[in-house]
Amino acid sequence: MDFKKICVLGLGYIGLPTASTFSMNGVNVVGVDINPQVVNGLQEGQLHIQEPGLRTLVQSALESGNLIVKHKPETADAFIIAVPTPFREGKRADLSFVIAATESIVPFLRPGNLVVLESTSPPGTTEKIIAPILESTGLKVGQDIYLAYSPERVLPGQILRELIENARVIGGIDEKSAQTGKDLYRIFVKGNIILTNAATAEMIKLMENTYRDVNIAIANEFSRLADRFGVNVWEAIDIANLHPRVNILKPGIGVGGHCISVDPWFLVEAAPDLSKLITTARLVNDSQPEYVIQLIQRVVGADLQGMNIALLGLAYKAGVDDMRESPAVQIAHLLMAKGAAVAVYDPFRPGEEIEGLKSAASFPDVLQNAELIVFLVGHTSLVDLVPSDLKDLTKARLIIDAVNGWTGEEWTRSPFHIYHLGSDDFPGEK
Repeated sequence: MDFKKICVLGLGYIGLPTASTFSMNGVNVVGVDINPQVVNGLQEGQLHIQEPGLRTLVQSALESGNLIVKHKPETADAFIIAVPTPFREGKRADLSFVIAATESIVPFLRPGNLVVLESTSPPGTTEKIIAPILESTGLKVGQDIYLAYSPERVLPGQILRELIENARVIGGIDEKSAQTGKDLYRIFVKGNIILTNAATAEMIKLMENTYRDVNIAIANEFSRLADRFGVNVWEAIDIANLHPRVNILKPGIGVGGHCISVDPWFLVEAAPDLSKLITTARLVNDSQPEYVIQLIQRVVGADLQGMNIALLGLAYKAGVDDMRESPAVQIAHLLMAKGAAVAVYDPFRPGEEIEGLKSAASFPDVLQNAELIVFLVGHTSLVDLVPSDLKDLTKARLIIDAVNGWTGEEWTRSPFHIYHLGSDDFPGEK
């Protein structure tokens, strides 16, 4: 099938790179977002998200004339839905954005159109929710129009490369829909394109992120056990991973982002009786920020009222600016709820307002009044710091390092007393 024009709904971390990549491959693309700040900013050449290489790609796409940005969809050969699917109260999938986006394209559907859902969704969403909305037009899915599910499977910080090079899964509502979806993505995808049915494609995305979540949970649980048994978990993991069939991940402060911290709950919602391990893993990772608070209290005491605490890193993982579902942000709010005076700093978002927190404009600013420093996210610029970078900027001499970033003889001999998550050096009750 020949695609001359595509409409991409949702211009976030996936929709915007996808729209821009299609446009740079000679396709006319209408990018749609309901957020006026996003649309107006892009129309003026300003990006609302950070991703290596994305600014250059988007600006080139806009300058080429192949990409235009609007508030509402219009007629096209294919429609790609890439809107958020957060969860609502009770850890249940919120499909309101997906439903609204689908309904918005109904007036523009024509025979021969392809609709692709990219938003992470519970199994059955494409067939049971999207298809009936599309068929309200009188057009028959699989006969008059084509429908497929194709999940994004990219890593923040590597999106532009992985969007092109990664294998792409396309689950069609029928074989013709899957093949039509392959025709679309073959415009720029260099990796293998695997065809399956829609429910399987939906399940694959959830399985991938749930697998990672469970493995992170066991690493976080190992860190708690190491603390109890007086073991350095970082050393233990390094040695255990010498086994050829063992690959234990690193522990941390929890799991964030829009995928790993959310997607497993979709499976739990769909089949709670069959997802006991998945539920337990989610509970372990969701409780890790509270565990970090307990470690802080073991170092400085239970009463945090008025204590000046500097938090380093707010993103949900190292190397990105993405704050969605960030456990570091959660830790900041938990400390504030206990009366602590919290200062925060993320090198990717200096001086910005982030979920009720104001990131310090510079690294020296965040340390100015600190009595305790908590290293939460292992951004390279923070890991690379040495004791001399800190000691003249702060009176604080207590550090909690939750990423095991500040280690080695230089830090051991420094004036700082450093407690590492998952080590045997925390005082108080184990």
